[in-house]
Amino acid sequence: MIEQLRKDFPLLHTQVDEQPLCYFDSAATTQKPQSVIDAVNKFYQQENANVHRGAHTLSAAATTQYEAVRTKLADFLNVTAKEVVWTKGATDSLNLIAYGLSDRLNKDNVILISPLEHHANIVPWQQAAKRTGARIETLPVSTQGILDLEASKQLIKTLRPKILSVCHASNALGNIHDVASLIDVANQCGTITVIDGAQSFLHLRPDLTALGCDFFVFSAHKALGPTGVGGLFGRYELLNDMPVYQTGGEMIERVSFSGTTFRAAPGKFEPGTPNISGVIGFGAALDYLNAIDASALACFEQSLYRYLVDALHDIDGITIWGDTKQNIGVVSFTYKDEHHFDIATFLNTYGVAVRSGHHCTQPLMEHLSLSGTVRVSLAFYNSYQDIDTFIDALKDTIDMLEE
Repeated sequence: MIEQLRKDFPLLHTQVDEQPLCYFDSAATTQKPQSVIDAVNKFYQQENANVHRGAHTLSAAATTQYEAVRTKLADFLNVTAKEVVWTKGATDSLNLIAYGLSDRLNKDNVILISPLEHHANIVPWQQAAKRTGARIETLPVSTQGILDLEASKQLIKTLRPKILSVCHASNALGNIHDVASLIDVANQCGTITVIDGAQSFLHLRPDLTALGCDFFVFSAHKALGPTGVGGLFGRYELLNDMPVYQTGGEMIERVSFSGTTFRAAPGKFEPGTPNISGVIGFGAALDYLNAIDASALACFEQSLYRYLVDALHDIDGITIWGDTKQNIGVVSFTYKDEHHFDIATFLNTYGVAVRSGHHCTQPLMEHLSLSGTVRVSLAFYNSYQDIDTFIDALKDTIDMLEE
């Protein structure tokens, strides 16, 4: 089944600098199946029209398609459609939430995050704290980069934060966090919970009703969909109570010079013409995922991951950071004192695409006393042959660096 699925991704069958591409940067963005590419092309070639605003046939059809994807996404996450807001992606979603919840914060409140967070789940909260006087505290993380779950739960009980915002899975290290346990404790403390699901959406396919969080954010491009579109789930009473974030057409109820009123959620958070083609392409990505056995994909990804970790452990001088037991399929490593950029640059000459640097997690790298790592991020469309090619290229790279 996996080999057949791999054929659905056209870019995987190309060459880079006359080398077959081995793509290991899915944590940054996933490759797109042909069905997603075709859906976007079809919209522009045959269906292009603005949504919600026209009485003509094309507009009505585009609106129907666009809103059908909202319902499809809500079903995928096991929530209701009125709790799904379209945004530009997870970063945009986190900014919206941090701005919207600022009305609930004051100088006596705590915003609790972790050192493992992407900058997008740090900086918006810093700005919210600056506006309101609230203070930011962080959850305990080991020197290896692993969240201390029991100490974290105790800290939540002690601090009773107004907001807890944590990633479901680390983009830099791949750690899967037991956010359900954190949410359970937070709920007992009356804490509003925000989960960054940018990395977990594809690999873990969370049931948000079972998870019990108040907010959840995601990006389509990290789940086989187009770039520039994503969204958030928000518990409706909280979502609808938040102030508008941006204003303009589409999100208003009535405008006059004596005042303006706004639509209820989710419409109040969706000003202007949306990324219609992106949403429709994301709908095709959801169709693609819904047609595949999720447990089979997860098992295969974990098999690839174990194969990769075992191969790296056989190379003297390699240090793997983070949690290798609960992981979505990301390996973040260093080799002795060699610079991560040099390693990634040499690997690129073999057609191996990995990422190097701090991965938008500078506080985490500072915590680990690192300037950065080489990150290998897997998806189900990778193969054992990809990993063998990477390991051979890495060994050659190490030989060249040590000459």
